[in-house]
Amino acid sequence: MADGPRTTKKKPAGKGKKKKWNGKKMLVWLFFTAAFAVVCGIIGYLLIILNGERILTENQDKFVMEQASTIYDAEGKEVTKLARINRELVEFNEIPVLMRDAFIATEDRRFEEHAGIDLWSIGRALVKDIVARSAVEGGSTITQQLAKNLFLSHDKTFFRKATEASIAVALENKFTKDEILTMYLNRIYFGKGAYGVKAAAEYYFAKPLDKLELWEIATLAGTPKSPNKYNPISNPEKSRERMNVVLVLMRDQGYITQEQVDQAKAAAEKYEPPVRKQPTGDEQKYLAFIDFVVEEAEERTGLTEEQLRLGGYDIHTTLNRQAQTVMEKEFDNADNFEKSVDEQKVQGAMVIVDHRNGNIQGLVGGRDYVIKGLNRVNVPRQPGSSFKPIAAYGPALDTGDWFPWSNVLDEKRCYGDYCPSDSNRNKYIGSISMSRSIKESRNASTVWLLNEIGIKKGLDFAERLGFDLDEKNDRNLSIALGGLTHGVTPLQMAKAYSAFANNGVEVDPHSLLKIVGKNEEVIYEYKTPEPKKLMEPKTAGYMTEMLQEVLQKGGTGTGARIDRPVAGKTGTTQHGIPNYKSSYNRDAWFAGYTPEWTGVVWMGYDKTDKQHLLKKSSSQSAKLFAKVMEPAMKGMPVKGFNTQTDTEERQKVNKVTGLNAAYNPETKMVNLSWNPVEGESITYRVYRKEASESEATRLMDALEATGTDDMSVQPGMTYQYYITAFDFSKDVESAPSDRLSVEIPAEELNPDTPEVPEVPEVPGDGTNPPDIEVPPVDGGEPGTPGNGSGNVNGGGNTNNGGIVPPEGGNGGTGGGGNNGNGQTTGPIDNGNGTNSVDPPGSNSGTGGNMEVQSVPNAENLPKSAENDAIPAEGGMVN
Repeated sequence: MADGPRTTKKKPAGKGKKKKWNGKKMLVWLFFTAAFAVVCGIIGYLLIILNGERILTENQDKFVMEQASTIYDAEGKEVTKLARINRELVEFNEIPVLMRDAFIATEDRRFEEHAGIDLWSIGRALVKDIVARSAVEGGSTITQQLAKNLFLSHDKTFFRKATEASIAVALENKFTKDEILTMYLNRIYFGKGAYGVKAAAEYYFAKPLDKLELWEIATLAGTPKSPNKYNPISNPEKSRERMNVVLVLMRDQGYITQEQVDQAKAAAEKYEPPVRKQPTGDEQKYLAFIDFVVEEAEERTGLTEEQLRLGGYDIHTTLNRQAQTVMEKEFDNADNFEKSVDEQKVQGAMVIVDHRNGNIQGLVGGRDYVIKGLNRVNVPRQPGSSFKPIAAYGPALDTGDWFPWSNVLDEKRCYGDYCPSDSNRNKYIGSISMSRSIKESRNASTVWLLNEIGIKKGLDFAERLGFDLDEKNDRNLSIALGGLTHGVTPLQMAKAYSAFANNGVEVDPHSLLKIVGKNEEVIYEYKTPEPKKLMEPKTAGYMTEMLQEVLQKGGTGTGARIDRPVAGKTGTTQHGIPNYKSSYNRDAWFAGYTPEWTGVVWMGYDKTDKQHLLKKSSSQSAKLFAKVMEPAMKGMPVKGFNTQTDTEERQKVNKVTGLNAAYNPETKMVNLSWNPVEGESITYRVYRKEASESEATRLMDALEATGTDDMSVQPGMTYQYYITAFDFSKDVESAPSDRLSVEIPAEELNPDTPEVPEVPEVPGDGTNPPDIEVPPVDGGEPGTPGNGSGNVNGGGNTNNGGIVPPEGGNGGTGGGGNNGNGQTTGPIDNGNGTNSVDPPGSNSGTGGNMEVQSVPNAENLPKSAENDAIPAEGGMVN
């Protein structure tokens, strides 16, 4: 078979040519694309250059002139201009080499290499912005930052950044690197009104540039990132953290060694702000409040402090001039504070909030605030007993199972290694009402209460009120007495107490109302947040009832009373210095409120040591509260508290009726009887008060009968009695019955008995005369020592008012002269904790009344930088 003709399969026409020509076309296309890109790049670069040159030319003889912003008070009246510029220019050769290195290492490590724009930094910033889905990284060079400060607004947009880049390139073409760096260091803002490194060095360190140490240079280099946050006066801790970052950057880039880093860190710990000349006139008014407003505006608007001060804004605030003026006047009065042994003054802070709307009426950040510049309204300190309503009584009330008349157990008890102590005049008096426990600031019963409801309830309640407690280290019973790991600020306390005053609804303290721009555009306006219930209204109502009792006779806060209703709580904390026994304190508080305003006062030293402790307790804080609040509220109508409580709960146990009380001269007893109260679990409690006593004491308990006899009466005395019914199945006590007084006749001498010669009364016998009110717990002034000696309970003598041994008694008997006012330095318990006692008062030979802190073993305490996690006070002590 013959082979047929051979055929070849042809390729489709045109396909081979397409492959052949595809490569050529691609090369051509790439060439022209690249050429086009190069041309566009050149044109773009030329446009950038031309645009930057144009801006420089138009502004050749001028910078953008800043316009000072204006602060207005709550009534819309001008208070002050914000910008008081402190700027001193420096030449390049005056700038230390180490300072140039510090700023370059921190702000622009490739400063000497780029031509105004650092593409590598921009790329890195772009990646971070994409990851974060917002503009978080600037990527700006020093030249770009100078361009922004010289000519541009501060908004962060693409077009502004493009213009900034064009000006930066133009600046690099026009000036040398040294000139650019010099302009930058003369221009940037360092906080506190200081512009440029020379003014900043003088303000923060009182030194010329060539005298600055490495740590000071690093501090300045770290400040411009956020002047208000990182300057060493306003925030020493944050400033040191930022300084450490700068030092590490300098080390990593080869400017300094690790040894220099370590030496600089050690030197920074000793920083003390320099004393500067105090401004006069309007320049020194309202400084703490104004600084607070600016800081709040930064947080709420995103604008920098420099922008706010120099942006020409109208800033409307909540400032109440009457309240602020009174506060500053009283803080300028040295008589309101203890006298220090040296130049370090006893410091203080105060803030007043209108809890009806959250408007801050005024605040003081400290004495001589203009000199120190530290706003102590935002500085954490240990709250002591002022934290009891937050950690123990408030959460107990909010369970719905506890009420002001519910009973707590005031007895000496240990919870593991923690043994809280009472140092009231009458220690560990057993079952008492919650109201009395908080009134007398008793420690043992407060800790017992928290243990009953559970620590978690205390922590949760405190968190709702705005306290970010340490979940691990604060999970212990010492929080009942204010022993916290990190402490609390006066502003936080004002917010928490405002919730009690506001029927349990959260209050948002704020100082800023509105910011208006140059063109009348509203930059920011405060919007009241949705009401948030933090506790039941009746919880707040019952708390207000109990805290009002604190200011009544026998309470710890009588010094805070003014011409209108007030509720509040005192608080002091032990010094916490290891291996140092002293009755003096580190912190003294009063937190209180009227139906309209909440005010918080703190006193103490900035740095606590053996020489710098408070000799008096929170009585001075309470008195300062009253001295400020009464005139600050002058002209406001006097109103009562509009509390919400459940009257039905008070009637769960009926009141005892039909009380009869009579003295039987034959049996020498008082016979008591009353009508029975309906109920299956009812017992009765008998209370008695002698005329000289400020409070009734429970005489008998758990009586099932409707009558009893008092066999412990004394001739010549007058006693007042009342009865309550107690339902032990519900743990609820009724309101007191009517009160009856019984006078016990004095015994006549038997004529057949030889008369005993009268012994002259020895002055200063260590007792309180009848009808003399014992000063409140926090109120004792140091007594005048007696001239003799006397025995005290627990053994030992008190010579010249000297030292009472452990578990000492009632002050000691003074000799003659000056009524023999004994002086007590309080009992010392060497068991699981120590008791710190305020100096005694001078009540005719008694030890007076004191507020006491109970402190667990050091190893059981929460740790803090200043060793200040210390529980709070007790009550009255002789």
